[in-house]
Amino acid sequence: MEVKVLNVSGKETGAKVQLPEAIFGIEPNDHAIYLDVKQFLANQRQGTHKSKQRNEIAGSTRKLYKQKGTGGARAGSVKSPLFNGGGRVFGPQPRDYSFKLNKKLKVLARYSALTYKAQESNVVVLEDFSFDTIKTKNYVKLVADINASDVRTLLVLPAANNNVYLSSRNLAKTKVITVDQINTYDVLNAGKLVLTTGAVQKLEEALAK
Repeated sequence: MEVKVLNVSGKETGAKVQLPEAIFGIEPNDHAIYLDVKQFLANQRQGTHKSKQRNEIAGSTRKLYKQKGTGGARAGSVKSPLFNGGGRVFGPQPRDYSFKLNKKLKVLARYSALTYKAQESNVVVLEDFSFDTIKTKNYVKLVADINASDVRTLLVLPAANNNVYLSSRNLAKTKVITVDQINTYDVLNAGKLVLTTGAVQKLEEALAK
């Protein structure tokens, strides 16, 4: 798939890049995407939720009243789950939500997500650039110039660039990552995938290994 290269002002440079078919032109696998996104979201969970069972509640274990003769239910201690302030039955306990996926499946999911973006014509390629200073308005202008102000954007750089990253950090609908940080969730979550020419080249190099 051939894509026109734009400059930082959103104007065509006259150059074109060929997006690798093996990355942007495969047969997408929806189930691989589902599993990879599920793992990504599971890994974000802290798993520190905790409620107290009746043996952890501070309170007396004295039987509240006699077993028979009251005409009501037979109550034990005030720590019973039936009372306000009592223990919770089958409440949440700390746990690890992460699970393992094979590397090949994760790669397939990533390539499937990138293919969907290419099929939807939501891939923008910019020539390599940098900002002289850290200014949010520089990044706002960049997004506006490529007609992506109203959508969530994911900018992929070949290597870390502090000025670009910090200029984008205050914006809710933008995210800046490097090629080695690409993941299925971020690609699908973005309305526009913005790659620099250096990032495309690095993707091709990673594919060749």
